[in-house]
Amino acid sequence: MKVITVNCGSSSIKVGIYRADDHAFIASGLLEKIGSAESRLLQKRVTKEGTFASREITGTVADHWEGFEFIMKANADDRIIKDSSELFGIGHRVVHGGELFSKPSLIDEKVIAAIRKLIPLAPLHNPHNLLGIEVARKRFPDVHQVAVFDTAFHQTLPPHSFHYALPYEFYTEHHVRRYGFHGTSHYYVAKEAAKHLGKALEEVNLITLHLGNGASAAAIQNGKCVDTSMGLTPLEGLIMGTRCGDIDPAVHFYLMRQTGMSADEIEKLLNSRSGLKGICGMNDMRQIQQKAEAGDERAMLALDMFCYRVRKYTGAYSAALSGIDAIVFTGGIGENSAMVRERTCSYRCIQCSSQWYRRDCFYRRHWRKLGNGPRKNLLRPGQSRNLN
Repeated sequence: MKVITVNCGSSSIKVGIYRADDHAFIASGLLEKIGSAESRLLQKRVTKEGTFASREITGTVADHWEGFEFIMKANADDRIIKDSSELFGIGHRVVHGGELFSKPSLIDEKVIAAIRKLIPLAPLHNPHNLLGIEVARKRFPDVHQVAVFDTAFHQTLPPHSFHYALPYEFYTEHHVRRYGFHGTSHYYVAKEAAKHLGKALEEVNLITLHLGNGASAAAIQNGKCVDTSMGLTPLEGLIMGTRCGDIDPAVHFYLMRQTGMSADEIEKLLNSRSGLKGICGMNDMRQIQQKAEAGDERAMLALDMFCYRVRKYTGAYSAALSGIDAIVFTGGIGENSAMVRERTCSYRCIQCSSQWYRRDCFYRRHWRKLGNGPRKNLLRPGQSRNLN
């Protein structure tokens, strides 16, 4: 039996396929440009030899229903999943669960209604997540389907951490508070880090860093999240590919007065035109590092700002946790950028030894891969909470 995970966007469907008994990765697929004549599915699967085989399939996919059909046909052609009788279940990523969901939930009409009710908190994400759920339930009516929420892991935040210093009625009447995101990622790598440390999750203090085009940090105390960098929306916190992260709220009003920009224009500016892209015109960290190494001043500035913000959060969370067992990196940048990891860790409050500064052994000798999936999640051991 097999399990499918689904992450549905406005014009894309991302799937992962795993064995139900041991959770081993079997295949993945990314279908893009749904609704156009140039739809493309990039499929990757594990071969008998244990290597990865990839192929690209193009065609016309009019909507998400056709998208699921397109993906299932490709799976059948590659003998990954012959038909729905091989499916044990389907898991759906849902970005915002508000305060209604603190764990994965078996999808029924009540859960669907609750996700729809939360659309105002995540208008760019929840509608597409919900669309994927509705299409998948029609396509696979006899298969159990589960919603997994980005916000659920952060529901253990204490009140002093999740409240904003606004009039209290904005929380009670409009649900304004810190929710946090990337929760499935933070929870997974925290569990894997605890295994590698030889401890139960409830026995470890960790800082988990999900660094990619979207980026967030989490402080985990005795296995529970007690603080995280993203807030009511994914805009708060670390500098990201196109999002500004932490910023003086008065900047919004200043720009409105000085430029005549509307609230919608400001929102688009902060979400889509800021962050690394706003500073240097690029949001791909690989390109930014290449430009920085070649002496491009704006790329150097963007890299410095990004690393400084990560380091600042890491230092703050180290203090909040009164010591840490490990720092865990994941996401495209966290997995692949030794430079970012080094700049994050090579300061006195969180350093282990001078060897961490040596770039030639930074990844190969000291960073360990967590889990058996296709993505690298990296563990950087701490000093058993002794940060002196």
